[in-house]
Formats: sequence, structure tokens, C-alpha cells
Amino acid sequence: MDAPQSLHIRGRSCADGEPLELWTLDGVLTDEPQPGAVTVATDGWLMSGLVDAHNHVGIAPGLGVTIDQARGFAQADAKAGALLIREVGSPVDTHPLDGDDSCPEFIRSGHHIARPKRYLRGYGVELDDPADLPAEVRRQARSGDGWVKLVGDWIDREVGDLAPLWDDDLLVRAVAAAHEEGARITAHVFGTDALHGLVAAGVDCVEHGTGLTDDLIAAMADRSIALVPTLIQVDNFPAIADGADRFPVYQAHMRSLYANAAGVFTAAFEAGVPMYAGTDAGGFVEHGRIVDEVIAMSDLGLGSERALAAATDLPRQWLGAGTAQAGEPADLLVFADDPRTDLGVLRDPVAVIRAGRLL
Repeated sequence: MDAPQSLHIRGRSCADGEPLELWTLDGVLTDEPQPGAVTVATDGWLMSGLVDAHNHVGIAPGLGVTIDQARGFAQADAKAGALLIREVGSPVDTHPLDGDDSCPEFIRSGHHIARPKRYLRGYGVELDDPADLPAEVRRQARSGDGWVKLVGDWIDREVGDLAPLWDDDLLVRAVAAAHEEGARITAHVFGTDALHGLVAAGVDCVEHGTGLTDDLIAAMADRSIALVPTLIQVDNFPAIADGADRFPVYQAHMRSLYANAAGVFTAAFEAGVPMYAGTDAGGFVEHGRIVDEVIAMSDLGLGSERALAAATDLPRQWLGAGTAQAGEPADLLVFADDPRTDLGVLRDPVAVIRAGRLL
């Protein structure tokens, strides 16, 4: 792909309000003036591209997603401002999207790791023998981009409720295997029971986390275990419960988790648990909704500045990605007004710049 024409952007940083003037050169930001650069803005507000830290462009209702469909989902996310996606599990290998500047940058975790009949069928690797977990973690660590994704709990039809998939000793070995491979490991968890073993084993992140208790929150804060609460997905819990009439205990549990979620997440934030914005797009949640998640985080009590940071520089630092400064990839959003004072501004960017190209 040919190098894009240099762009020129001047304004103020959304991170600190300070004046900022940047150019793009071969997909990288620079503070060196570039002859012939096209001026995008002279008085805008400049911000790193949004991060969707829990997204599945390779998943849609019914499965069977093609790479072209995944590309369309990714493009919808990018146009909404999500220029970096952590894809936490996909039945489709989306690596062919790398290098397509109309799509976000990806950081992947490979396939979900689950047990037979203990997750959505066909979404991930299903281990008949749970003892194979550490070896499978190694395989997924080598096929992803530095992350591994476990299904920590799911409905157990024999129990009729959420239950852990893995014994605690296996989790210790699985986390160790991921770390030995140079990868981090995260887990899908709705309820409480599975969280004790996962947190004790030292996972690097918890997805959803609606079952967190005060002691678990304190442990996560102490160990800097991250939380991606997926607020707009949690809003679907009542509908998920409504569709599970065969399992009344599970129904009641999901409704309880939903009712208590705001208090749980607020407590986690106040305790200092690192929290990042993620939509869980794919399946129940449409792509392109990262702004909805940021606003939901603000409404939770984080406030607009902290919610914005949870979707920009903070997760970029966590994931080892670039921010809006010279020498970093030219993934930038430009706004007419300061989104810190009104998050609704995020819905109307002056420019979305991905790898130095205007989307």
C-alpha cells in the first residue's frame, strides 16, 4: 500500500489541554513540519484513537463469519473512533485484516478455551480433558498477539446455574504457561465462584466481572489485575435471563448480577482496580458502539475525563500501544470541541486518522 500524503493537525491535547501540533509521515506522528502536508485542523482537539478492549470482529449471531464480514465489522468500529481493538476470542483468524488501514490495529488472544457444552457452541476450543488446559494455553499464546482467553464460568446444565469450568490447581498451571510463553491471560466471568481461583492464580484481566465481591476487588487492586466491565453487554443480562426458562436459578442469578452491577463496578473503580472500556461487540452487541461504552463508564461515576482516559491513553499504555505524540503511530481523532466537557462530542469527529490516512 502506498504511503499516505502527510497530514497536518494543530489544536489542543484532550489529555491535558496543552497546545499540540503534529504532522504525519509514513503512518507515524512527527513534530517536524512536512512540506506539502494537508491541513486537517488548525484549532481542533486532538486525542489518541479510542481503544475497544473487548471486541470480537470474528463473531456474529449464527457464526460462519467470513473475513470480508469481519472487515466490515472492523471498519464500523474504526469509523466510530475505535482505532485499536483487543480481540478477546474469535473462531475466525482475523490476521488477514492486519495492514488494512481502514481497520483498527488488533491485539488478539486467539480462540476462547472452554469445555464441551460449557460455552457457546463453535466459538472456541472445547477441551474434553480439562488436564489439557496448560498445553492449550501454550498453543493459543503462540497463535495470538500476546493474550490468551479462558472461559472462566458458564451455565452448567446439571447444576442449573453458573459454575466454574476449571479447578484451581489447573488455573495456576494455565496462568504460569501463558506467562512462560510471554503472554497475558484473561477470563470471561459472570458469577463469583470462578473468580476466587482466577484471581488467586494471577490472571492479568477479568472480563465482565459482575460477580466481584469486596475481597476479590481488594485482591485485584493489590495485584493490578485489570477489569473490562463491558457495561453495554451487561445491559443485556435481563434479556439473556428471559431466554433461559429451563433454568430458573440461573435466570434469577443473572438478574441479580445485573441489578448489582453498577455498585460492583463503582466499588472496583474506587478501590483502584484498573478499568478499561470494552463493548463486547459481536453477538448481542453491534459494532461501532465504543462511544456508548465510554458514556456508560462516565455515568457509572468515573466522570467524563476518567472514562475518556479508560478508552484512550490508559489502555494504550496497558497494551503497549502508541499515544498521540511524536514518534507514535498516526492513529488520531480530531474534534471541534473538548470531549472532556461533553462526551457526546465523540460521536462527531472532525477527522478520524488511521495510520496517517483519513477515514
